[in-house]
Amino acid sequence: MSLLWITGLCVTALVVVKISYWWYRWSNPKSNGKLPPGSMDEILYGPLFRTSIIGVNTVISTDMDVNLDILRQENKYFNLSYPDGLVKPLGKESMFLKTGNIHKHIKQICMRLLGSENLKRKIIKDMDRVTCQHLCLKAGQGRFDLRNLVSNLITSHLTPKVISDLKPETQSMLMESFKAFSFDWFRTSYILSAGRGLYNTLWACRQGMKLIKNVYTRRKTSREKYDDFLETTLEELEREGSSVNEDVIVSLIFTLSCITQDTTSKATCMAVKFISENPKVLAELKREHEAILANREEKEGRVTWEEYRHKMTFTNMVIHESLRMTNLAPMMFRKVVKDVEIKGYTIPAGWIVMVIPSVVHFDPEIYENPFEFNPWRWEGKELRSGSKTFMVFGAGTRQCAGSEYARLQISLFIHHLVTTYDFSLSKDCKVIRVPGALFPNGISMNISKRSK
Repeated sequence: MSLLWITGLCVTALVVVKISYWWYRWSNPKSNGKLPPGSMDEILYGPLFRTSIIGVNTVISTDMDVNLDILRQENKYFNLSYPDGLVKPLGKESMFLKTGNIHKHIKQICMRLLGSENLKRKIIKDMDRVTCQHLCLKAGQGRFDLRNLVSNLITSHLTPKVISDLKPETQSMLMESFKAFSFDWFRTSYILSAGRGLYNTLWACRQGMKLIKNVYTRRKTSREKYDDFLETTLEELEREGSSVNEDVIVSLIFTLSCITQDTTSKATCMAVKFISENPKVLAELKREHEAILANREEKEGRVTWEEYRHKMTFTNMVIHESLRMTNLAPMMFRKVVKDVEIKGYTIPAGWIVMVIPSVVHFDPEIYENPFEFNPWRWEGKELRSGSKTFMVFGAGTRQCAGSEYARLQISLFIHHLVTTYDFSLSKDCKVIRVPGALFPNGISMNISKRSK
């Protein structure tokens, strides 16, 4: 046998050995303890298992106790970590990328806009008025897209609360940026749709942040005082020891406005869809809201905070059940910052943990007939806070700052819809879970004023 053949065989053997060694090390990663069950070359199923997703060592948890434990130990053993493609459009200063005390500070700033006190004092009145007006404009006008309607009304009343001194054309451009932003592109399996959605999102981010930056610079230079969220952020920026900078503030204002309209409009659509498919639920909602009108001293008055918090018990049950079945946040990602032991298994530092609370929401051992829309299952239960069996708004330090805002907006929309209009949805209103809810054909709706 020639020297060339021998050399070739030796090289081939070395390559095979090297690949086999690499494959073995990849399939059996090092750990200071016992790894969760699973395999790095296939995705299994179970409450807790390991796998590899796009070459990244990942542990997937659908266990409610583990999920809660992981989310409560953020900044100790875990840090927030989302796929780059999902958060890069928002920039490196995005609130999604902040951890520790900086994130805590940012959340406190967010609550100045979306917390219960501000909702009660400054937002509910305009939210109620704008919701009523937008529905009235659509009555008798034929079919329209429900999600577009809700997105429009949210940006119409929220944008002036965020930045109040905008010229009409600037406000219109900023509102268009907020509405163009969506995470739906990340969920679709169609390359063309994903590409178009990503382009629209990138355009929205560039234009929206540029507009906000211009207004911010002008406001900072003039130092005129305004009663809006931008003024709140300017005060925080100038406060001694503040942990935020100008870019963080611009990103925060844009991200908060976009995500608020994106998720709340989707949640409202799903609630209306479930209501339209369940006549018994609709009848009970009408009874509850007509009682609110009958007991109101000012017959033409608006919805009050008192009515929202204490007179809409069944409405809150409907929203709770709708959120359970919609799963706005079907999965959450965390990065392990140091080796952590959970349920007898060790998850090494540097690994990613994917928390999937949506599986718990459909567990038949927790929810009887989990795929049935049944608001009455929540009767007599606490509905204002999350738990390990109900985690639609996250948990721990990352619990959604806009949860009360979303509930309020959906409640007001339901109030005006069921007390004033007859409505129907198109039969092709299909929902795809990929994961989360996606409306490939939109949500086509028709409303007409009810006869008294």
